[in-house]
Amino acid sequence: MTIMITEVYDAFLDSGTSETKAKAAAEALAGYDRIFSKQETSQILLKWMIAFNLVFTMAILWKVFS
Repeated sequence: MTIMITEVYDAFLDSGTSETKAKAAAEALAGYDRIFSKQETSQILLKWMIAFNLVFTMAILWKVFS
């Protein structure tokens, strides 16, 4: 089952494109939305990893120089 953004599909139909092209474009845009949501999840994980690394490094430096 393919996912399609109906608002985009309707906008393409109103602008005069054919039904098959409008459906293909709306499905393609829905695919990009899934890609960006996966990237956002990866960025959150990356931020947590960097924060943990920074805290761990600061704790080691505190222990060495204290």
